[in-house]
Amino acid sequence: MNDTAPVASAATAQSITITLDGTNRSMTIPLIPGTIGPSVADIRKLYGELGIFTYDPGYGGTAACESKITYIDGDEGILLHRGYPIEQLAEHSSFLEVAYLLMHGELPSQAELTEFTYNVSHHTMIHEQLRRVFEGFRRDAHPMAVMTGMVGAMSAFYHDSLDINDPRQREISAFRLIAKVPTIAAWAYKYSVGQPFTYPRNDLSYAENFLYMMNAVPVEPYKVNPVLAQAMNRIFILHADHEQNASTSTVRLSGSTGANPFACIAAGIASLWGPAHGGANEAVLKMLAEIGHVRNIPEYVEKAKDPKSNFRLMGFGHRVYKNYDPRAKIMQRTCREVLDELNIKDEPLLDLAMELEKIALHDDYFVKRKLYPNVDFYSGIILKAMGIPTSMFTVLFAVARTVGWISQWKEMIEDPSQRIGRPRQVYKGATQRDYVPMAGRG
Repeated sequence: MNDTAPVASAATAQSITITLDGTNRSMTIPLIPGTIGPSVADIRKLYGELGIFTYDPGYGGTAACESKITYIDGDEGILLHRGYPIEQLAEHSSFLEVAYLLMHGELPSQAELTEFTYNVSHHTMIHEQLRRVFEGFRRDAHPMAVMTGMVGAMSAFYHDSLDINDPRQREISAFRLIAKVPTIAAWAYKYSVGQPFTYPRNDLSYAENFLYMMNAVPVEPYKVNPVLAQAMNRIFILHADHEQNASTSTVRLSGSTGANPFACIAAGIASLWGPAHGGANEAVLKMLAEIGHVRNIPEYVEKAKDPKSNFRLMGFGHRVYKNYDPRAKIMQRTCREVLDELNIKDEPLLDLAMELEKIALHDDYFVKRKLYPNVDFYSGIILKAMGIPTSMFTVLFAVARTVGWISQWKEMIEDPSQRIGRPRQVYKGATQRDYVPMAGRG
């Protein structure tokens, strides 16, 4: 990673020139440098000057915004939040400290963190009428369906913080979302298993409070295991933000219309629900169960290499990372800590995972394709060991990512250069034609 940030100036500014073949039309496109990372071509005037658009399905080569929140170098396996390496944050920070960092740009002082924690913890209860909304869902509804509906419904209950042009109302909405989404998530689980809802406790940390609401029942006391709370704290930190992924882009695109923050976060949750985005750790568990035993790994590795086979090694490779996902290393260590704490001496899934990782990291097929383990490879094993059902895996992802979505939404709202999102297209349909009456159709 280059530690020297490029500086844009008249002397150092770079550009590229595009010329339309067969014409005398051309234009100069300025390059915008990032603090670190590659420069990007500013094509905003391309259509106006040359009458053409760019074509980039999936937006893999397009920057839709400027952001100061998260930086990823996929080739080097680097993830920074506001400049701080994810490894350091996961080791030393609490989730709410990282939340403050993402939202405000700097690590908080003790006084700032105390105030921030107070504001979050005193918004954890949800409107009592929302209890009745849960009853409108079937007991077997997927918790992500419940999450999408309940977070969207918050805009019907908190009218005093819907003005996105008011900084104070934006702040109140942020506190409400960060604080209440874990409550909604835990209650979605409680509703699915027929247990009474557990109200939050302001004396517990963010991770402790979530585990308490998930597991406590009225008939006996429940004490949160500190090792499991620390594991949950790391899981939340590792999933807090990840630059312009599908769900974050969804939140930004929804927010660009002026939609209220509850609607925008509900849209992000819906996007996260997709198995290609938020459901990968569940897919890893299913894959390991299918492999069944360490002795079967060579057979399944060969299946993964066979282009005619539908089998894929889940938890390996990433759209951005072409190196070892830095979050996966932290998750591997956390997995061991959780299994040791729970006295799980012989966990076949973990043995399978570690042997599969070892083989894949030394097999030329996977090495050449840069298919390294990602964060989902171990997180499913951790959550399973903690007794969390697979249907809740993506819900936990949503709880953690809410703070990233809010930070990205807040940054977008405060950016004067942002406009309503409106991608263009390459039209491949029929040219203009006249309507044919029914009697004249063949």
